[in-house]
Amino acid sequence: MLSVGVLVALTVAGCSSAPTHPSPTTAAQQTSTDALLAPYGLTGSNAQQLIERLESMPVANRPATLRASVHPTELQLTDSGSGASAVLPLPAGHFHMSIAPYAVGTHECFFHSLTTCKGELGNQDVHVTITDKATGKVLIDETRRTFDNGYVAYWLPSGTTVSVRVEHGAQSAVADLSTGPEAPTCITTMKLS
Repeated sequence: MLSVGVLVALTVAGCSSAPTHPSPTTAAQQTSTDALLAPYGLTGSNAQQLIERLESMPVANRPATLRASVHPTELQLTDSGSGASAVLPLPAGHFHMSIAPYAVGTHECFFHSLTTCKGELGNQDVHVTITDKATGKVLIDETRRTFDNGYVAYWLPSGTTVSVRVEHGAQSAVADLSTGPEAPTCITTMKLS
């Protein structure tokens, strides 16, 4: 069993911690997406499909040399072996939020890495309630098993503030989060207590 210090050290190395403004998507990047993804058997996917495929993949099966970073409006792809990169736009009006609730240890993260980020509670049942703060409308109210990487992930309306409540057994965490253009896509600050 890994100690908390080792777990935190392993997970910090894999997540994007500081926001950067990505360069605009070029035609060359778009046309190279399938070539970049071919060695991983992931061709023919749009950003939403690719995010869902990678997020639900067992950690042991995730490509070691592929970096897939979720930003508020796009998915940035890099193959560390070939140096190739590509950018896929996210669906307009949608924001992808990945949440890793924790009880003991966490890591700093801003843009979620689909291939390297790992949370503490892999394959655990959590109940998640997400409410639009402006309207009071409940967007999500469900029990779901975290992915193997310890995250639960949701497509939410972009440009809003939501209240998120995560429950795991008798413990819970609550946070108000943004789905705006400068917002984090990787939430690792929800401590269960």
